Amino acid sequence: MKRYAGIFILLLTLSGCGGQTLYSQLSEREANEMVAMLLNAGLSAEKVTLDKGAFAVTTSSRFFSQAIGVLHANGYPREQFENLGDVFKKEGFVSSPLEERARLVYALSQEIANTIASIDGVLMARVHLAVPERDPLDDSAKPSSASVFIKHRHGLDLLDSVSQIKALVVNGVEGVPYDNVTVALFAAEPVPAPRDRPATVAQSAVITTPQFAAGFVGGTALLGGGGVWWWRRHKRGGLPAPVREQARDPRV
Repeated sequence: MKRYAGIFILLLTLSGCGGQTLYSQLSEREANEMVAMLLNAGLSAEKVTLDKGAFAVTTSSRFFSQAIGVLHANGYPREQFENLGDVFKKEGFVSSPLEERARLVYALSQEIANTIASIDGVLMARVHLAVPERDPLDDSAKPSSASVFIKHRHGLDLLDSVSQIKALVVNGVEGVPYDNVTVALFAAEPVPAPRDRPATVAQSAVITTPQFAAGFVGGTALLGGGGVWWWRRHKRGGLPAPVREQARDPRV
């Protein structure tokens, strides 16, 4: 019976090592990238399918904080950019010229930031545009300006690509001179190294609630079947002969 009690305690221990959700409402591509990154860092990770085509990423609760640090250092989850259709979606019948202008400037900044974020090694990109309003009575147009914020992967040098990034902004926004574009580069923190962990059953697998319930039911059935078999053999006097002789021998 001590052996069976040890098995029961092990099942209860595994139930406390269930997965904890890191992020949800993700696309399948982003969820796959996050799971692959965590596995490469030596952490347990699993992709879970949600409703309406969304996905979630889970990890062991023991390594929750370390997994958050690894994903944050690599720019995950990615920022969701709005496209021109989403920005210019009208909720009313008439929009003021100020609203139309604000939507146009915001849509341009989102499109350019999305393009810069597609560069290899770029983790996050923000573009801020300053487009002065034209005065119909003034023939001299004031030049626009742009500020680009880029957070890139640790150890990556993007200084040689600054001129190309400026060219993207100049050719994407009307009235922005090349000298009026500022590009600020910031390196992300290095990815923390995975901690050494013992190769135990509780740390090598993520036990979810359905898995624990199935294991608990199967273990209970096994214990119950073994108990019934032993009771029937004992009742019928079906114990092996050496056991009966040992029980009758007063020297034992």
